[in-house]
Amino acid sequence: MHLDPMLPVVVAIALIVILAALLLRLIRQPTVLAYLLAGIVIGPEGVGLINDNVLIEHMGAFGVILLLFFVGMEIQPSQLKKHWKISAAGTMLQIIVSVACLFIVGYYFQWSLGRIVLLGFVISLSSTAVVLKLLQESNELDTSMGQKVLGMLLVQDLAIVPMIIILGLLSDVTIDTHIIGLQLVGGIAVLVFVNWLMRKPLLHLPFARLIQQDHELQVFAALITCFGLSLLTGLMQLSTALGAFIAGMLVAKTKETLWVKQSLEPFRVVFIALFFMSIGMLINVNFVMQQWWQLLILLALVLITNTFINAISLKLLNVNWRDSLYSGALLAQIGEFSFVLASIGLQANLITQYAHQMTIAVIVLSLFVSPLWIALFKKITQIKL
Repeated sequence: MHLDPMLPVVVAIALIVILAALLLRLIRQPTVLAYLLAGIVIGPEGVGLINDNVLIEHMGAFGVILLLFFVGMEIQPSQLKKHWKISAAGTMLQIIVSVACLFIVGYYFQWSLGRIVLLGFVISLSSTAVVLKLLQESNELDTSMGQKVLGMLLVQDLAIVPMIIILGLLSDVTIDTHIIGLQLVGGIAVLVFVNWLMRKPLLHLPFARLIQQDHELQVFAALITCFGLSLLTGLMQLSTALGAFIAGMLVAKTKETLWVKQSLEPFRVVFIALFFMSIGMLINVNFVMQQWWQLLILLALVLITNTFINAISLKLLNVNWRDSLYSGALLAQIGEFSFVLASIGLQANLITQYAHQMTIAVIVLSLFVSPLWIALFKKITQIKL
């Protein structure tokens, strides 16, 4: 019999993930860290089981889509509507203050305006995948605080579109007016559809009765619902994860939520694991070892600055200090969309290759230590004064 060369690789990856998860469970750490650690081990800088980072990144992207789809099914529209002003204002304050802080630093080091704005945008975005995973594991997604954080994450995901446009204006790259127009039309269409969806009391999927007893067709129907709307928003040059979130909201308005969850749950687990492993694989161990003290300083500055910028922003919006500090810690890490902004900045010559490597390393390290940082602030905010 011919042995497929991928079979030992798949078995080894599964074994590494299980061992990492069991090890971290002993010290009461979330499975997210196990996936990140497994990515470092199996990646090019580890034992080299997988060297095709592009393939893993694409598969990981599906994990983000499925994660947002499940979150869309679990949100409470009333809570989201109730806190939308806090979410929008808090996000805008966080972005403005982040850019302002980088302007002070950039003025001292004589950076260009484009580089200042780029790095300000990069550190202002939090990780939707990491934060939502941690909120789900701690059963805090349905709380008032969890819904406020969720709202801010969604506004950040929407903000990526104007950020890309602004960076295009600050670079020497020619702006495609067709793409900008498509993004504006798509953004308006999304807002109109979400507004209509939140006003509807109950919906029915047109194919639900036909596949009610057929599990195999249910799997594909669930995939079409999730990835179909993701494809539409992607074609509009918007975030595919945004489309998945809207698809989740659509399903949540129907009676078919249960079988959709059951059909896609195994896919969600596998692809989300691949997403976090792909992040772990991005870590250049040699570069981190050579620049460890600079990276530690930058990492500490990012976590502390982002925590208190978000906390103060929320406090100014009349959120109590405990929730503000905890929410600030939840949003302290740098998000997955910042990888996209960093790549755009490199292509537009807004940052050098060295600065790009430093940026990627800080992003990955912030994601890796984020669960520990959040756990620390969770304990601090629970202390009775």
